[in-house]
Amino acid sequence: MPTLLRFLATVAVIGGLAYGGILALALFVEPEQREMTATIPSSRLGR
Repeated sequence: MPTLLRFLATVAVIGGLAYGGILALALFVEPEQREMTATIPSSRLGR
């Protein structure tokens, strides 16, 4: 039983680190906004 608890504790720590990393990225990294242009061929605009 101690081996199972040690395994579950390790999995919980790794999961917590992953969750913390994702949370830190969501809170502290701002995406850069920029204008986007795309050319559309005239054959796709209609008849």
